[in-house]
Amino acid sequence: MLNDIAENFRKVRDKIEKAAAACGRAPEEVSLLAISKTFPVETISLAVAAGQRLFGENRVQEGESKIPSLDKVPGLEWHLVGHLQSNKAHKAARLFDFVHSVDSAKIAAKLSQSCLETGKRMPVLLQVDLAREPTKSGAEPADIASIMESISTLEGIRVEGLMTIPPYFEDPELARSYFVALRKLRDSLETERPGCLGRRHLSMGMSHDFEIAIQEGATIVRIGTALFGSRT
Repeated sequence: MLNDIAENFRKVRDKIEKAAAACGRAPEEVSLLAISKTFPVETISLAVAAGQRLFGENRVQEGESKIPSLDKVPGLEWHLVGHLQSNKAHKAARLFDFVHSVDSAKIAAKLSQSCLETGKRMPVLLQVDLAREPTKSGAEPADIASIMESISTLEGIRVEGLMTIPPYFEDPELARSYFVALRKLRDSLETERPGCLGRRHLSMGMSHDFEIAIQEGATIVRIGTALFGSRT
Protein backbone atom coordinates (compact mmCIF):
# COMPACT_ATOMS: atom_id res chain seq x y z
CA MET A 1 0.00 0.00 0.00
CA LEU A 2 2.84 2.42 0.84
CA ASN A 3 4.46 1.75 -2.51
CA ASP A 4 1.15 2.30 -4.32
CA ILE A 5 0.52 5.66 -2.62
CA ALA A 6 4.11 6.79 -3.15
CA GLU A 7 3.92 5.85 -6.83
CA ASN A 8 0.63 7.73 -7.25
CA PHE A 9 2.17 10.85 -5.77
CA ARG A 10 5.22 10.48 -7.99
CA LYS A 11 3.04 10.21 -11.10
CA VAL A 12 0.88 13.21 -10.19
CA ARG A 13 3.86 15.39 -9.32
CA ASP A 14 5.46 14.42 -12.62
CA LYS A 15 2.30 15.43 -14.48
CA ILE A 16 2.21 18.76 -12.62
CA GLU A 17 5.82 19.46 -13.59
CA LYS A 18 5.19 18.59 -17.24
CA ALA A 19 1.98 20.62 -17.44
CA ALA A 20 3.70 23.64 -15.89
CA ALA A 21 6.74 23.35 -18.13
CA ALA A 22 4.57 23.03 -21.24
CA CYS A 23 3.07 26.48 -20.62
CA GLY A 24 6.27 28.16 -19.45
CA ARG A 25 5.57 28.03 -15.74
CA ALA A 26 7.82 26.82 -12.93
CA PRO A 27 6.51 23.69 -11.19
CA GLU A 28 7.01 25.48 -7.86
CA GLU A 29 4.16 27.83 -8.82
CA VAL A 30 1.67 24.97 -8.40
CA SER A 31 0.90 23.45 -5.01
CA LEU A 32 -0.45 19.92 -4.77
CA LEU A 33 -3.30 19.74 -2.26
CA ALA A 34 -4.11 16.11 -1.47
CA ILE A 35 -7.84 15.77 -0.86
CA SER A 36 -8.08 13.19 1.89
CA LYS A 37 -11.82 13.29 2.54
CA THR A 38 -13.29 9.85 3.38
CA PHE A 39 -9.81 8.33 3.70
CA PRO A 40 -8.62 7.23 7.14
CA VAL A 41 -5.67 8.55 9.11
CA GLU A 42 -3.69 5.44 8.19
CA THR A 43 -3.91 6.28 4.48
CA ILE A 44 -3.01 9.92 5.12
CA SER A 45 0.03 8.71 7.06
CA LEU A 46 1.17 6.82 3.96
CA ALA A 47 0.90 10.05 1.97
CA VAL A 48 2.93 11.84 4.65
CA ALA A 49 5.58 9.12 4.31
CA ALA A 50 5.59 9.84 0.57
CA GLY A 51 6.49 13.45 1.31
CA GLN A 52 3.07 15.13 1.11
CA ARG A 53 2.38 17.97 3.54
CA LEU A 54 -0.75 19.76 2.24
CA PHE A 55 -4.09 18.04 2.84
CA GLY A 56 -7.66 19.07 2.14
CA GLU A 57 -10.82 18.01 3.93
CA ASN A 58 -14.37 18.64 2.81
CA ARG A 59 -16.13 18.78 6.17
CA VAL A 60 -15.18 20.31 9.48
CA GLN A 61 -16.44 17.33 11.46
CA GLU A 62 -14.35 14.89 9.43
CA GLY A 63 -11.29 17.06 9.88
CA GLU A 64 -11.99 17.08 13.60
CA SER A 65 -11.72 13.28 13.63
CA LYS A 66 -8.36 13.22 11.80
CA ILE A 67 -6.29 16.36 12.29
CA PRO A 68 -5.55 15.90 16.03
CA SER A 69 -4.23 12.40 15.30
CA LEU A 70 -1.53 13.88 13.08
CA ASP A 71 -0.73 17.08 14.99
CA LYS A 72 2.72 15.84 15.96
CA VAL A 73 3.83 15.53 12.32
CA PRO A 74 5.87 18.65 11.51
CA GLY A 75 4.93 20.85 8.58
CA LEU A 76 1.43 19.58 7.85
CA GLU A 77 -1.01 22.14 6.50
CA TRP A 78 -4.76 21.49 6.55
CA HIS A 79 -7.12 23.14 4.07
CA LEU A 80 -10.91 23.20 4.31
CA VAL A 81 -12.24 22.93 0.76
CA GLY A 82 -15.91 22.18 1.42
CA HIS A 83 -18.77 24.51 2.25
CA LEU A 84 -18.36 26.25 5.60
CA GLN A 85 -21.46 26.74 7.74
CA SER A 86 -21.44 29.63 10.20
CA ASN A 87 -22.03 27.31 13.17
CA LYS A 88 -18.81 25.43 12.25
CA ALA A 89 -16.64 28.55 11.93
CA HIS A 90 -15.11 28.28 15.40
CA LYS A 91 -14.07 24.66 14.92
CA ALA A 92 -12.76 25.46 11.44
CA ALA A 93 -10.65 28.28 12.85
CA ARG A 94 -9.19 25.97 15.47
CA LEU A 95 -8.50 23.00 13.17
CA PHE A 96 -7.54 24.37 9.78
CA ASP A 97 -4.72 26.49 8.37
CA PHE A 98 -6.43 27.63 5.17
CA VAL A 99 -10.07 27.89 4.02
CA HIS A 100 -10.93 27.73 0.30
CA SER A 101 -14.68 28.13 0.58
CA VAL A 102 -15.60 31.59 1.87
CA ASP A 103 -18.63 32.63 -0.18
CA SER A 104 -20.31 35.44 1.74
CA ALA A 105 -19.52 38.42 3.92
CA LYS A 106 -21.44 36.75 6.76
CA ILE A 107 -19.25 33.63 6.71
CA ALA A 108 -16.12 35.75 6.38
CA ALA A 109 -17.06 37.84 9.43
CA LYS A 110 -17.88 34.77 11.51
CA LEU A 111 -14.63 33.05 10.55
CA SER A 112 -12.61 36.20 11.19
CA GLN A 113 -14.04 36.57 14.68
CA SER A 114 -13.37 32.91 15.43
CA CYS A 115 -9.79 33.23 14.19
CA LEU A 116 -9.19 36.25 16.40
CA GLU A 117 -10.49 34.28 19.37
CA THR A 118 -8.05 31.46 18.60
CA GLY A 119 -5.12 33.82 18.02
CA LYS A 120 -4.59 33.34 14.29
CA ARG A 121 -5.05 35.16 11.01
CA MET A 122 -6.42 32.71 8.46
CA PRO A 123 -5.63 32.84 4.73
CA VAL A 124 -8.83 32.31 2.77
CA LEU A 125 -10.02 32.04 -0.80
CA LEU A 126 -13.35 33.32 -2.10
CA GLN A 127 -15.33 30.53 -3.73
CA VAL A 128 -16.91 31.61 -7.02
CA ASP A 129 -19.96 29.80 -8.39
CA LEU A 130 -19.21 29.65 -12.09
CA ALA A 131 -21.03 26.35 -12.71
CA ARG A 132 -24.36 27.42 -11.18
CA GLU A 133 -25.12 23.84 -10.20
CA PRO A 134 -27.54 23.45 -7.27
CA THR A 135 -25.20 21.04 -5.48
CA LYS A 136 -22.29 23.49 -5.44
CA SER A 137 -21.69 26.51 -3.23
CA GLY A 138 -20.02 29.80 -4.05
CA ALA A 139 -20.77 33.46 -4.62
CA GLU A 140 -21.96 34.87 -7.91
CA PRO A 141 -19.06 36.31 -9.93
CA ALA A 142 -20.78 39.70 -10.00
CA ASP A 143 -20.90 39.76 -6.18
CA ILE A 144 -17.23 39.01 -5.50
CA ALA A 145 -16.05 42.63 -5.66
CA SER A 146 -18.66 43.81 -3.16
CA ILE A 147 -17.91 40.90 -0.81
CA MET A 148 -14.23 41.78 -0.93
CA GLU A 149 -15.02 45.40 -0.17
CA SER A 150 -17.19 44.53 2.81
CA ILE A 151 -14.65 42.15 4.37
CA SER A 152 -11.51 44.17 3.64
CA THR A 153 -11.22 45.41 7.23
CA LEU A 154 -11.62 42.01 8.91
CA GLU A 155 -8.53 41.31 10.98
CA GLY A 156 -8.86 37.56 11.47
CA ILE A 157 -8.63 36.59 7.82
CA ARG A 158 -6.71 37.64 4.73
CA VAL A 159 -7.99 37.02 1.21
CA GLU A 160 -5.37 35.26 -0.91
CA GLY A 161 -7.26 34.47 -4.11
CA LEU A 162 -10.20 32.63 -5.65
CA MET A 163 -11.52 29.06 -5.89
CA THR A 164 -14.04 27.36 -8.16
CA ILE A 165 -15.43 23.89 -8.89
CA PRO A 166 -16.48 23.44 -12.52
CA PRO A 167 -18.97 20.80 -13.63
CA TYR A 168 -17.60 17.32 -14.20
CA PHE A 169 -16.97 16.55 -17.86
CA GLU A 170 -15.76 13.27 -19.34
CA ASP A 171 -13.67 15.44 -21.65
CA PRO A 172 -11.56 17.63 -19.33
CA GLU A 173 -11.05 20.15 -22.14
CA LEU A 174 -14.65 21.26 -21.57
CA ALA A 175 -13.66 22.56 -18.13
CA ARG A 176 -11.17 25.01 -19.62
CA SER A 177 -13.66 27.85 -20.04
CA TYR A 178 -14.38 27.80 -16.29
CA PHE A 179 -10.68 28.02 -15.45
CA VAL A 180 -10.27 30.88 -17.91
CA ALA A 181 -13.23 32.68 -16.36
CA LEU A 182 -11.76 32.42 -12.86
CA ARG A 183 -8.37 33.69 -14.02
CA LYS A 184 -9.98 36.62 -15.83
CA LEU A 185 -12.04 37.46 -12.75
CA ARG A 186 -8.92 37.44 -10.59
CA ASP A 187 -7.04 39.66 -13.03
CA SER A 188 -9.96 42.07 -13.29
CA LEU A 189 -10.25 42.39 -9.51
CA GLU A 190 -6.51 42.93 -9.19
CA THR A 191 -6.58 45.62 -11.88
CA GLU A 192 -9.33 47.48 -10.04
CA ARG A 193 -7.77 47.04 -6.59
CA PRO A 194 -4.11 46.04 -6.80
CA GLY A 195 -3.14 43.67 -3.99
CA CYS A 196 -6.73 42.86 -3.01
CA LEU A 197 -6.17 39.14 -3.59
CA GLY A 198 -2.91 38.78 -1.73
CA ARG A 199 -0.92 35.95 -3.30
CA ARG A 200 -3.42 35.84 -6.20
CA HIS A 201 -4.11 32.13 -5.77
CA LEU A 202 -6.33 30.22 -8.17
CA SER A 203 -7.53 26.99 -6.53
CA MET A 204 -8.90 24.98 -9.44
CA GLY A 205 -8.42 21.62 -11.08
CA MET A 206 -8.98 18.12 -9.73
CA SER A 207 -7.84 14.60 -10.63
CA HIS A 208 -9.39 14.52 -14.11
CA ASP A 209 -8.67 18.07 -15.27
CA PHE A 210 -5.77 19.52 -13.26
CA GLU A 211 -3.42 19.67 -16.25
CA ILE A 212 -5.87 21.95 -18.08
CA ALA A 213 -6.21 24.05 -14.92
CA ILE A 214 -2.44 24.46 -14.69
CA GLN A 215 -2.35 25.65 -18.31
CA GLU A 216 -4.86 28.33 -17.34
CA GLY A 217 -3.01 29.53 -14.24
CA ALA A 218 -3.95 27.27 -11.32
CA THR A 219 -1.69 27.76 -8.31
CA ILE A 220 -3.37 25.08 -6.17
CA VAL A 221 -4.70 21.84 -7.62
CA ARG A 222 -7.02 19.75 -5.43
CA ILE A 223 -6.39 16.06 -6.14
CA GLY A 224 -7.87 13.05 -4.40
CA THR A 225 -8.75 10.06 -6.57
CA ALA A 226 -5.53 10.11 -8.60
CA LEU A 227 -3.59 9.90 -5.34
CA PHE A 228 -5.68 7.73 -3.05
CA GLY A 229 -7.92 5.77 -5.42
CA SER A 230 -11.70 5.68 -5.72
CA ARG A 231 -13.78 6.61 -2.71
CA THR A 232 -16.36 4.24 -1.30
